[in-house]
Amino acid sequence: MTTTTVVHLLRHGEVHNPEGILYGRLPEFHLSETGVRMAELASEWLSGRDIAAVYSSPLDRAKETAMPVADGFGLSIRLDERLIEAANRFQGMALSSRSMTDVHVMRRLYNPFLPSWGEPYTDIVQRMVDVIKLVRKEAWGREAVCVSHQLPIWMARRAAERKRLWHRPDRRQCNLASITTLAFEDHRLVSVGYSEPAARLYTRRRAVPGA
Repeated sequence: MTTTTVVHLLRHGEVHNPEGILYGRLPEFHLSETGVRMAELASEWLSGRDIAAVYSSPLDRAKETAMPVADGFGLSIRLDERLIEAANRFQGMALSSRSMTDVHVMRRLYNPFLPSWGEPYTDIVQRMVDVIKLVRKEAWGREAVCVSHQLPIWMARRAAERKRLWHRPDRRQCNLASITTLAFEDHRLVSVGYSEPAARLYTRRRAVPGA
């Protein structure tokens, strides 16, 4: 008899960021009011499931997204550095289309396959695979939630689907408070699902490397 275990990768909700900064791993970037509601909708979507563990990136926006999920199931949030946002050399900058003509920006964009502007895709995949294996083991036969960020979740999904890692950032299917679901039979991945519990709250957002 096989054992089914499910790991949900939940992206954080909208962040209060009026200056449009690429916040990356910077501290003190919290959910906006809309982001809080997004987290609540994600928690509602997960209600009724057999959630055994809630893990989160240590960044504020991820922890705040994890809170209603953990509270709903009476669980504590376990922080894991491997779920953190991808490192990005543009962190702290307010990028725009005009930025693409800036020589200091352009010289970081020479290799989109690595990518040259941030943490290598292969490194992101490895840390995400490691934490997913850990969480799957803990939640064996049940379900778990890992709150992370767009690029790490997207890399985990592309690796799971055996697709090339390099891609166009504006074509990632990993919207705010979206849930990417990995279902396993024993240790074998059998399906990848995607849901957007907070879709009605989305606003147009600019896609930048590592956002």
